[in-house]
Amino acid sequence: MLLKTPLISATLACLAVLSGCAAPGAASTPSTGASPMPPPPPGTVCNAQGAQFAIGKAPGASVVEEARQRSGSYMARVLRPNQAVTMEFNAQRLNLELDAAGVIRRVRCG
Repeated sequence: MLLKTPLISATLACLAVLSGCAAPGAASTPSTGASPMPPPPPGTVCNAQGAQFAIGKAPGASVVEEARQRSGSYMARVLRPNQAVTMEFNAQRLNLELDAAGVIRRVRCG
């Protein structure tokens, strides 16, 4: 009987420690695997012509956002040389491709 009390105490202590590892609100908010971004508005399609001004510029936040807006795209991403990227085509995404010096060299949708 004396062995059960320390075992129960140790188990409860481990459970208390592990409960601190859970993400806040994890028990009350089920994960759907969806991104936190809201859905794009209908008719949001990228047109790279509007973002051509960005070629030759550094990809600062203001340049990337202006390129996104001018292209009419819903989102933009900056692609560095040899960076692993997803290959699915997304008509609502603007891709800004950089050279080794970190300058935008190509603008395309997808």
